Amino acid sequence: MATVPQTPMTLEQALEYSSGQIADAFQRYVNPGLYGLLQLIGADRHFVKAEGTVVTDEDGRECLDFLGGYGVLNLGHNHPEVEAAVERVASLPNILQASLGLLSAPLAEALAAITPGALQHTFFANSGTEAVEGALKIARKATGRPGFLHAEGSFHGKSLGSLSVTGRRKYQLPFEPLVPGCSAVPYGDADALERELATGGYAAFIVEPVQGEGGIVVPPDGYLKAAEEACHRHRSLFIADEIQTGFGRTGDLFAVEHDGAEPDIMVLAKALGGGVMPAAAFISTAAVWNAAYGTRDTCLLHTSTFGGNTRACAAVLKVIEVVLRDDLAGQARAKGEWLLGELRGLQADSKLVKEVRGRGLMIGVEFYEPKVAKGLSNEYLAASVAGLLLQRHDIITAYTLNNPNVMRLEPPLTVTREELERMVGALGEVMGRHRGFASVVGRLGVEAILRRLH
Repeated sequence: MATVPQTPMTLEQALEYSSGQIADAFQRYVNPGLYGLLQLIGADRHFVKAEGTVVTDEDGRECLDFLGGYGVLNLGHNHPEVEAAVERVASLPNILQASLGLLSAPLAEALAAITPGALQHTFFANSGTEAVEGALKIARKATGRPGFLHAEGSFHGKSLGSLSVTGRRKYQLPFEPLVPGCSAVPYGDADALERELATGGYAAFIVEPVQGEGGIVVPPDGYLKAAEEACHRHRSLFIADEIQTGFGRTGDLFAVEHDGAEPDIMVLAKALGGGVMPAAAFISTAAVWNAAYGTRDTCLLHTSTFGGNTRACAAVLKVIEVVLRDDLAGQARAKGEWLLGELRGLQADSKLVKEVRGRGLMIGVEFYEPKVAKGLSNEYLAASVAGLLLQRHDIITAYTLNNPNVMRLEPPLTVTREELERMVGALGEVMGRHRGFASVVGRLGVEAILRRLH
């Protein structure tokens, strides 16, 4: 007789794990290299509570989250109305495939109403990279063309298709060969885009309205509209990746609105689920959708098991309601203008900071690239500063993946002026006390970090 396996871990037991037990399990069963990195900069703390901008560790120390889940937490941690929305539908069927779903159609209608231009048909997914994959596929099917253009320094995800249009070789090289026919053009250069599109064969140009992982890079005014027009002149589609910029982050509901651009396809994720439910989507015009999936024979060419489930859709509907009702885009614009001004004031007195840039509450602080001893990386000063901010001031930040000399600030759009002032004061103290790279390294002991990251 076969033996019945014993449950190795219950939820109740897992919730009782100490910080030491979590650390041991993470090293043994999750990602030992990542654990080592987090431990070096002091980011392996055990957080047990989160609300708004504040997360609290097991010792009762409160930290301000200025990383915001890389743009996920526009509404802050555990927004009560989003949590209540999920609870509101708890007794309804969550996944019932042989049906039209309960909330996916009303949510798609809502997204069509708030997104720019003629965007109409929505496909629901679970993560940003999955939504990008879907956007690339629908563009190929709708145009019959194989190639894709993306911007240098871009980041669109790490699954194979999205990685093929991501602009850092470090993440691509171990997984080659990638999807063929993908080429890069300089970000913000509409003329270079036009020249490459003219060579033909491109299904679409995919672009971030503000580059996130590229180092919080803001393009010249008018670039996005020029890109849209260039795409259409050459019968290519314009895909806007609003995964990190959407839902008010940059001071507009969607960042393409700054230029009045109207995408053929828009990709959404991160803030879409309010930090409560995994949710992502791409939305296309009717012309693109019908060309790709508009018949009974083609309507099932692209599907997702969990996409559009009832609880995720409930969360997204509430997110849209709160973002519009509380004018979070307007809040991001006003708070971001103040924060940029304060940070540029710090830059003027610092030998560490090369540039402060951003839009709304999507801000990057770029540090000068230091010259360090042989065998050490010449990047990651931003990681060192982030470590000091966490260890000395209980403020959570991080660097951008494609430009590790840039420290990102993406707090919840609900962040208060008092919390912003605390961040500015803490960064000013770090930069005032540590006038050079060697001082920062000496204080944090990050030689080991640099070697590990290199």
